[in-house]
Amino acid sequence: MIKSRLVVAVSLALLTGACASTSTSTALENQPQNTPKPATVQTEALASATGTADLTIEQIMADQDWIGREPQSAFWSPDGKDILFYQKQQGSELRDLYRIANASGAAVKVPLSEWHQYAYDDIVRNRAAGWVAYTFEGNILVLDNAGQLKQLTRDDERQYQLALLADGRLAYREGDALFAMDVTTGSRQQLLSVKMADQPKANKAPDDYIAEEQQKLIQFIQKQRRDRAERFEREQQLRQQNASMTAAPFYLGDNQELVALSLSPNAKYALAVISEPTSWRDDGDIMPNYVAEDGRIEIEHVRRRVADAKPVNQQLVLLDLTTHQQTPLTYNTLPGWNEDVLAAVKRENAKAQGESYQSHKAPRAIQLMQDWYWDQSAIQWTADGNQVAVMLEAWDNKDRWIATVDFAGKRLDSQHRLHDDAWINYDHNQFGWLPNSKTLWFQSEQDGYSHLYTKAIGGDSKQLTKGSFVVENATLSNDGNTLYFKANKPHPGNYEIYSVATNGESGIKAITDLGGFNDFQLSPDNQRLIITHSAALQPPELYSKALSDSGKAKRLTHTVSEKFESIDWTAPSIVAVPSSHVDRPIYSRVYFPKDFDPNRAQQYPAVVFIHGAGYLQNAHMGWSLYQREFMFHSFLNKHGYVVLDLDYRGSKGYGRDWRTAIYRQMGTPEVEDLVDVVDWLGDNAHVDTQRVGTYGGSYGGFLTFMALFKKPGLFQAGSALRPVTDWAHYNTGYTANILNLPQNDPIAYRRSSPIYFADGLQDALLINSPMVDDNVFFEDGVRLVQRLIELEKQDWETAIYPVEPHGFRQPSSWLNEYRRIFKLFEENLK
Repeated sequence: MIKSRLVVAVSLALLTGACASTSTSTALENQPQNTPKPATVQTEALASATGTADLTIEQIMADQDWIGREPQSAFWSPDGKDILFYQKQQGSELRDLYRIANASGAAVKVPLSEWHQYAYDDIVRNRAAGWVAYTFEGNILVLDNAGQLKQLTRDDERQYQLALLADGRLAYREGDALFAMDVTTGSRQQLLSVKMADQPKANKAPDDYIAEEQQKLIQFIQKQRRDRAERFEREQQLRQQNASMTAAPFYLGDNQELVALSLSPNAKYALAVISEPTSWRDDGDIMPNYVAEDGRIEIEHVRRRVADAKPVNQQLVLLDLTTHQQTPLTYNTLPGWNEDVLAAVKRENAKAQGESYQSHKAPRAIQLMQDWYWDQSAIQWTADGNQVAVMLEAWDNKDRWIATVDFAGKRLDSQHRLHDDAWINYDHNQFGWLPNSKTLWFQSEQDGYSHLYTKAIGGDSKQLTKGSFVVENATLSNDGNTLYFKANKPHPGNYEIYSVATNGESGIKAITDLGGFNDFQLSPDNQRLIITHSAALQPPELYSKALSDSGKAKRLTHTVSEKFESIDWTAPSIVAVPSSHVDRPIYSRVYFPKDFDPNRAQQYPAVVFIHGAGYLQNAHMGWSLYQREFMFHSFLNKHGYVVLDLDYRGSKGYGRDWRTAIYRQMGTPEVEDLVDVVDWLGDNAHVDTQRVGTYGGSYGGFLTFMALFKKPGLFQAGSALRPVTDWAHYNTGYTANILNLPQNDPIAYRRSSPIYFADGLQDALLINSPMVDDNVFFEDGVRLVQRLIELEKQDWETAIYPVEPHGFRQPSSWLNEYRRIFKLFEENLK
């Protein structure tokens, strides 16, 4: 599956609050005819900026277009020659499409009338036949080697899920049916369709005694049933004897929903995935919007809470297009399919309640594994269609399997099991086939870090990358000989681009040495890269590099504004703060005032910023997702504060053990890390540890609560933004990974939820709550406010934002919020 090129969005983990803190923007500003400025690659990730413009909180929190509008979602054109990217319009949420011809020179705005020539959702390339097919606005277009573009469909049915068949035809999905098309002639054939209904019958069996007697006694009823039976039999014979004319549907059962449908390239089989109807918002809550367009209260339906979650089991069904047989595939061939993996947790909770728990085996709920960060299918076929692999996960989050399908035996064969006593990462789950082989490649955290592996069917796994670093965004070359990826190999905060041979006979090869943070898109011909590069003081810009060129990458865009460049921003230092609890450091960004003097008589006040999402990395050498906070930290420096921004345990980028340290105890190891960084500030940054404040949003707001409630005196003031107060009220996908389900593990929820520790509040607290937040409900803050009232706590206050969701949208709201935060620090830390 290919990511959409038509919709630009910032995809972040739930709970970041970074969508609020991130400009989803930037572009070619102050450049005549959109021509990029000549620029050299910035190799010093933390190089200082110079400038003279005054820095004010009003400027920081203004509409972020003033910074510049960075290139977004860069991608290669269908023919693989040009680079395309989106750019936010000045003062608007609309995006324009820009094209860099032949991957060099000036970026030119693409007229809306020409978008169909470049932008696409699904795309598939037939290199042997010399054509590229893609979808634009739900219709299929094909581009040949001569540059001729032809539209193959023109309707409102919307075609998607394009795939190349082994016979050279193009396959696609339309609704719940799969088709094949000859792109030369445009002729198409329906290969299969599925219906979410029971297999039809001529007559319904009698429901009860009365119906049964009616059918025996009344001749008219008997004739009606006989006529229906004859018509039904004729329809079946007609379909069977004219099978080449139409494809009979597969009936997958009433009261089921279709989760996925995937066709083999040889068009012999398909895999359907079904489940009982589910919705993220089933049994959910309602959220009042008090500032609606009609002047009345508008009720919005929002997600359910983890406390209301029900296990979801998905069923794989093998569809044989030749025999028209359908076979459910059972999971009993997967190792651990019926293990009681939560036995120890349930036993601990039962004991706490004065009860006992007897472990027993039972089938676990299992479903497709979908990577949160990478838009790929969990069903992967070989190019010839003779093999298929599926990635599955247990709904209890403790196991991930890669399994193949034995078509003859109609069963799943396990090829790899990844078990984690905490939870399987929802990132780092890419996998696929090496071309023209029976060998899989995949990512796994089995050695403690996300690395790349290969495995021949029935053979042993071979590790391709190894070390204390994380591999991400793997891309397989066309010939299958090379995997390209980004990794923080030089330093946890520095992501460069690398390659490794899939035969495992050579080591990792570095492709870039840019410093900072780098991501890439491999060209269709595998000769070049689009690189999105940023540094601590440089928002993301586009670069290009030929893989055959050992030199530096060429910069293509310069979108940052002169206003931004004129400000003397603080370049943060990356510091490895020693931990008093584990043998690994707490990597942190530290911002020192420009005139910092470690020998002056008076010690400095300090502020500790706590990033959101939990599983997010912010103490890196690239441009921060929290750009307003980054600028606010320079503002705090100018007012005499030292600022520290840490990647506490649970953060991304540091491997499995760092990630899972918070299992069943959210808010415990992170607060221990907060204690360590405050101590470090006192010992190494000339900070008065009795004048330290903290703030953070979402998960950072949650940790602000936990620090103030569990360690009073650690911070003299704290501001919690859009904060979680009780994890039982958050969503299932995020929370159940870390804390299991409330009904199975109430100990973990009470141990991890701030509302249970509110009695510990002694220091100044500001709670900032948006009212139309469908991520962390406004109710979270309301319940805690009532708790603080009942506990008769003092020196706390609440700010509400009536029109804001989890990620703020209005500059006036940002300004109000950060004025309050700054005032909190000025009044309590100075």
